[in-house]
Amino acid sequence: MSQPPIPLSEIALTGIYEISKILATPKRLEVTLANVINVLSSFLQMQHGVISLLADDDVPDITVGVGWTEGADERYRARLPEAAIRQIVATAVPLVVENVAKHPLFAAETPPLAATGDATVSFIGVPIRMGAKVVGTLTIDRVWDGRSIFRLDNDVRFLTMVANLIGQTVQLYRAVSRDRDRLMAESTRLQKELSELKPTRERKKVNIKGIVGDSPALRALLDKIMIVAKSHSPVLLRGESGTGKELIAKAIHELSPRAKGPFIKINCAALPESVLESELFGHEKGAFTGAVNARKGRFELADKGTLFLDEIGEISPSFQAKLLRVLQEQEFERVGGNHTIKVDVRIVTATNKNLEEAVSRHEFRADLYYRISVVPILLPPLRERRSDIPQLANEFLRRFNDENDRALSFDDDAMKVLLTCGFPGNVRELENCVKRTATLAHGPSIVHDDFACSRNECLSTLLWHGQTDHAVAPPRARPMIPLPVVPAIPRNGHAVAPAPTMPPAVRVDDDAATADAAAGGEAIPDRERFIWAMEKAGWVQAKAARLLGLTPRQIGYALKKHGIEVKRI
Repeated sequence: MSQPPIPLSEIALTGIYEISKILATPKRLEVTLANVINVLSSFLQMQHGVISLLADDDVPDITVGVGWTEGADERYRARLPEAAIRQIVATAVPLVVENVAKHPLFAAETPPLAATGDATVSFIGVPIRMGAKVVGTLTIDRVWDGRSIFRLDNDVRFLTMVANLIGQTVQLYRAVSRDRDRLMAESTRLQKELSELKPTRERKKVNIKGIVGDSPALRALLDKIMIVAKSHSPVLLRGESGTGKELIAKAIHELSPRAKGPFIKINCAALPESVLESELFGHEKGAFTGAVNARKGRFELADKGTLFLDEIGEISPSFQAKLLRVLQEQEFERVGGNHTIKVDVRIVTATNKNLEEAVSRHEFRADLYYRISVVPILLPPLRERRSDIPQLANEFLRRFNDENDRALSFDDDAMKVLLTCGFPGNVRELENCVKRTATLAHGPSIVHDDFACSRNECLSTLLWHGQTDHAVAPPRARPMIPLPVVPAIPRNGHAVAPAPTMPPAVRVDDDAATADAAAGGEAIPDRERFIWAMEKAGWVQAKAARLLGLTPRQIGYALKKHGIEVKRI
């Protein structure tokens, strides 16, 4: 018995399934469309099949057909009946022609589609849409077999479904193409800005008073400052003691649009709470004993400028609430007054305290933390910019010579002492070391024996429990504690949504800067700190040595001492 014929609906469903798989495959659009036409040729009786996509000016942009190859668009474009295509695009409806030889839309075509002897050729063309816009056509032509028009109608419905799938694919491709072009343009713009910034850095046009050095870590910091300074967002300067947070705060002000306004600073840890409140907000006459006149506070004095709050982590919880309101609303009342004063002040804060741990212990308000830490900037310690030590030391010695009418200089051995010192007190400790050594130097040059560490008399050594004639390891690294979500603080009668909690991170804590004394008098970090540095450096020993302030020889010694196997990445 012969098999019953496969229903046309099942053939169409199989065809749609196969075409949908092709359209879902990530390939060039031309290749994808050519594969669709090849599949159609196996489901439909046809001489030719062509998919033509139009550009924005309705000129054919991509034209593919059965057996398409790279560069063959023109050959398939020549088969397109221009008049028929124009009608399909203009009317956005399918076109069905039983005999193209007798239809006026095909009369002027050269060569005619019917150029196949005496055979009758039929034509079907359907629009490809993106929404309401026609962006192309899907056309086939076949030798007419004399069957009923019902067969043509079924083919039209099938081709229309295929054209709709093609339209969705084209829309996706063009959206991706636009995003790609946008990203490329953005990349080009950023590269142009970087190329414009690069000569500026090379010519050192950004000259910030008091900031000395040209190390990669310092250049990266200055580049970030240039960007941050242009905004009005609050900045939180993080870093170990002695890294120059006040200088950076002033640099942010001087590079900002507020440069012509005042730069006011105050150390929050240097004053008791009652005095700090008067210093920041001012007071009215008679507000307290000794207030014989009204006085403006630092917020008023910093109006249209920048207020630098150093040691922000040391203020009491009760004063944190008062400060939060001022930072949110930019308004306050003087001590003893009831008149609300409005100001326009940019806030820059600084701390060497672990604020995340303070928040977790309820010693520092989380909402205040989020308010001041909009743009956090980490200042690199001196051990991460060791190449700046010679410039810094010579600058400090120059200032000493100017102040004391002397002409001292460093000899080579003296500079080696400075380069091998860890300076856990950072730039401030280096400055003090240079001044102290210069003051006690006997000859015209500072030599190795002039340094207190060469005679075991360096008080910094006792303070940091290390040896200053060798590198001092960085403080112990430990994870930050995730911050809790705090209730929203009412603002003008509306709730202010709290910022999201911070993810765990790794920080350097400066209250645990101890180093284990190794054989030969070399300061080697403990195993935990050593593994942290090796992982941070990608297990590159030279990088880990720079992070820890050690020499490669000391790194090799530590590997053996702790029995650590070097990972190959």
